[in-house]
Amino acid sequence: MILCLFSVHVSAQSLQQRKNDSVFTLVYKYFNERQAESIYGLAGEAFKKQLSAETFKYVADQELFPLGPIRQSSLISFQDNKLSTYKLDFDSGSLQLLLALDKDDKLDLLLFKPYKEVAADKLKPVHTSNLMRTLTDKRVDSLARNYIQKGNTVGLSIGIIHNGVVHTYNYGETTAGNNQLPEVNSIYEIGSITKTFTAILLAYYVNEGKLKLTDPITKYLPDSVSANKELEGITLEMLSNHTSGLSRLPDNFEFHSSDPYDPYKDYTKKYLYEYLKTCKLSSTPGETYAYSNFGVGLLGSILEQVSGKTFEEMVKEVICSPLGMKNTEQYLTIAQRQRFVTVYNEDGKATSPWTFQVLAACGALRSTVEDMLLYLKANMAQSQTELSKAIELTHQITYNKDIKLGLGWHVIVVNGIEYYFHDGATYGCSSFMAFNIEKKLGIIVLSNSAISTNDLGVSLIKKLQ
Repeated sequence: MILCLFSVHVSAQSLQQRKNDSVFTLVYKYFNERQAESIYGLAGEAFKKQLSAETFKYVADQELFPLGPIRQSSLISFQDNKLSTYKLDFDSGSLQLLLALDKDDKLDLLLFKPYKEVAADKLKPVHTSNLMRTLTDKRVDSLARNYIQKGNTVGLSIGIIHNGVVHTYNYGETTAGNNQLPEVNSIYEIGSITKTFTAILLAYYVNEGKLKLTDPITKYLPDSVSANKELEGITLEMLSNHTSGLSRLPDNFEFHSSDPYDPYKDYTKKYLYEYLKTCKLSSTPGETYAYSNFGVGLLGSILEQVSGKTFEEMVKEVICSPLGMKNTEQYLTIAQRQRFVTVYNEDGKATSPWTFQVLAACGALRSTVEDMLLYLKANMAQSQTELSKAIELTHQITYNKDIKLGLGWHVIVVNGIEYYFHDGATYGCSSFMAFNIEKKLGIIVLSNSAISTNDLGVSLIKKLQ
């Protein structure tokens, strides 16, 4: 039975996740009280256009409420800072509920699905490079096992900088069943951690005087696009700190996607401009935080225009070459492809890696734990190089209301201590990166599974700080 209704951070848990959980609590309550009208009252406009109140009540009365009350619930996952998945237990069995909210924190998606049991945990300890010689080794292993022993995870690479000492650990396999342990130069998708690279590029060109954070984006758009009055108040800084008011993804995004497993590959500048010509903002520019892949993708397109280089060329020239990062790429060479891990979805099934066109700046990069440790070091150390000055600018707080942000970076609080943070998620990889300069602690976690590494990353911080 499926009912489909369509319509980070001030702590280790994101603000959006707390909002989702709050609405879910009401759905849970109204469900057990058999109040279809009250559940429907939580819906947003787009949701209501897809389903009338009468139809919703009929489905709820005929298919959902007969299951009886929800006896217990648990959060399965929270993806892409938007979509929560819950397990609902009834006397007769279990369902899976997918829930997402619109810009007004109203229900945008409510999807009841049959519950699929996650693959049983691995009984035999997976292979690791961790020699278990030190207390740090043992602490890392105890936490990494909670992740890698799951039935739907495959490989894991962890890099830690603590008090100037670098530690690396690898677990599992690069491809399920190949018995090949990941290495420090195994290549993963890093997803949205790419946004921090984009922020550094922005800061670099600001310091060079090629643009200003306060520049309106209309300065860099064709006249036919900048004529849209909605865009007038958006600055380059707002694209980087997610306060532009632009949607998470453009309305025409899915329409131009030919492959559901590789959603970004067909989205070109032509479609980007088509959307911008008529788009409406969800909030006044600069006032409200709303995570936007589209906004950072647009920023990358503008930076390409300013520099005359592709996104990958900018990343290599400004960041990777000075830092000696030799395996951080948008497009892999033939040799690098041999070290690119196979990627797996939440069910533990092999899936497609992502490819990007115009929105590359929001999530296109692939990298290794070795390279990302160099990147961590650069973010944790200060010097007088042009790159270091750009990195330092990205750490300056640009927004501090219900969430704290630099350029590209979110600030999370773990046990009362602030960390610069970003994570990443594609359909087949997960990543986590956080650091605190004063604590001399930085952590990078890369996985070739869509299962989030955030809990592991935060747990490592708690154990080591």
